[in-house]
Order: sequence, then structure tokens, then C-alpha cells
Amino acid sequence: MRSLTVFILCTLFALSLSAQHTKLPEITVQDLSGKKINIQEYSENGKITVINFWATWCVPCKKELDNITELYPEWTEKYNMELLAVSIDDPRSARRVKPMVDAKGWEFEVLLDQNSDLKRALNFQTVPYTVILDENGGVVYSHGGYTEGFEYELEEVIAKLNSGAVKEETSDK
Repeated sequence: MRSLTVFILCTLFALSLSAQHTKLPEITVQDLSGKKINIQEYSENGKITVINFWATWCVPCKKELDNITELYPEWTEKYNMELLAVSIDDPRSARRVKPMVDAKGWEFEVLLDQNSDLKRALNFQTVPYTVILDENGGVVYSHGGYTEGFEYELEEVIAKLNSGAVKEETSDK
């Protein structure tokens, strides 16, 4: 019985270690000027990186990014972090992304995943969807959906991560 307990504990520990080191896949996305970028480059920047997937047709996505916009300057001052807003708009609707970003005055980096390659690789179905990378580029948090006030929960995760207190989490609301 004791050896079974030790085996289970060792297995759980090994699984938690491997989960903490989940990395972004090597997928090419584009910035708003059309430059191709390997998303893994953001894993190597030494910052906490919040990746928020959205679309121009998604009302909760835009509300979430508008609310984050109000807090983002403070976050960048307090935490070693950056935000990437990755649009999953297809090639036809992607032409609306830049005008919308400009009109809303979003100051964070916006990328395009027009063929949903990154979305498929991260295996989620709907937007908004948020992923957080630690300073070493490991995926440590993911969350699907948006409810008013989620941006404060997001800041709590970033603050804990900034202090080194976050393990891998997944939250779907």
C-alpha cells in the first residue's frame, strides 16, 4: 500500500512539472502591418505574457479588451508583463481589425491568426480565450469566456505570477 502511495505521489509530481513547462507551439501569425511572426518569440521575452484571443464580431471580446485597456498602463508599470490581442478573424473579416484597434485606441500589440492555426494548436473552441505565459514562456493559466470584472481576476493571476506564486491553472466560466 505504501509503495502505491509513493508511486501515485511521484506520478502527480512528474505531471505537475511537465504541465508547468507547456510551451507555445511554433505557429506563424501576422502583425497588423502584415509581418510574419513566430508566436514562440513572445515566449522568449523574459516577461509575463497575456495572450487574449478575440474577434471583431465578438461583443464580449471587445468589452473585455476595452476593460483591460483601462488597467493595462498600470499593469505594465507594476508587473513585468505585456498583452497580445490575437484576432481569429478570417481573411475576409480581418480587414476590419486595424480600423477597430485604431478607433478603440488599444495600446497593446495586436496579431492576426487568420487561419486559426494557433487557435487549433491551443485546442480551444470559442473566444474570448486567455492564456498566460510566465517569464520563461511556460503556459501557466488559461481561461475561456468573459464576465464583467474578469480583468481584476486576471490581474490577481498576473500579480501572483509576478511574485512567483502561480502554478498551472485552467478556468472556464
